[in-house]
Amino acid sequence: MRYAIYFAPPADDRLSQTASRWLGRDAFLDGALTWPQDLALEREQQMALTAEPRRYGFHGTLKAPFELASVRSEAELIAAFDELAAEIEPFDIPDIRLQQIGPFFALVPCAHSAPLQALAEQAVRRFEPFRAPLSEADLARRNPEKLTQRQQVHLAAWGYPYVFEEFQFHLTLTGPVPEEARDLVRETLEAAFDTFIGRPLSISTIALFVEPQRGAPFTVHSLLPLGSASARKIA
Repeated sequence: MRYAIYFAPPADDRLSQTASRWLGRDAFLDGALTWPQDLALEREQQMALTAEPRRYGFHGTLKAPFELASVRSEAELIAAFDELAAEIEPFDIPDIRLQQIGPFFALVPCAHSAPLQALAEQAVRRFEPFRAPLSEADLARRNPEKLTQRQQVHLAAWGYPYVFEEFQFHLTLTGPVPEEARDLVRETLEAAFDTFIGRPLSISTIALFVEPQRGAPFTVHSLLPLGSASARKIA
C-alpha cells in the first residue's frame, strides 16, 4: 500500500465533479463515470489520453506517493495528517490557467503562491519520517539520468525530485498527448474547464489518498478542511 498527501477539492465541488467527469473516474467513489457527450474528442481517444491521471484521481501533489516506514503505523500517519490540516489556514490562489507541461496538460496557478509553497514544504517535511526508503526499482522509474543534479539530490533525500524550489503545483488533466493532437486537446480542455480558467482556486481542503496495491487506482481515504484548529478555538 502507498499513501499520498494531495490537494483535492471536496467531492461535491464543481471543479472536482467536472474534472472527475473529464477523467472518467471519481476518486471519492472509485467508480467509472459517464463520459461527456459534447466534446470534440472521440471517447476512445479521451480514454487513452486520460488513462494515467484517471488512476491517480484529480489532485495536486503535496507529498508524492510513498510506502509507510516499518516503524510507523497508519494511525500515526492519520494523526499527523489531521494535525497538518488543523494548523494550516485556508487560502485562495488568485487564478488558474491551462498549461502544457512537457507533453501533458494541467491546471496551474497563474503566479507564484507563497501560501501554496509553504503548504507543500510542510507536507514534504512533516511526512518524510513516515516514508519508507525507495527501492532500486522506484528510483529507476524516476529516470534519474534525465533529472538535474538538484533534482537527483531531492530524489535521494525526499523520495521525489520536484520539491521545494523545484515544486510546481499542477492539477493533471492528461497523460502524454501526441504533438499532432495537442491543439485539439487544448481547445477541448479550454471549453470543458472554461468556468474555472482565469478564476480563483480555493485551497481549503487536503486529502489523504491511498493506493491499496501497486498499480491499483488511488482513492480518497479522508479529506479534511484546513484551519480546523482555528475553528475549534472559535467554537
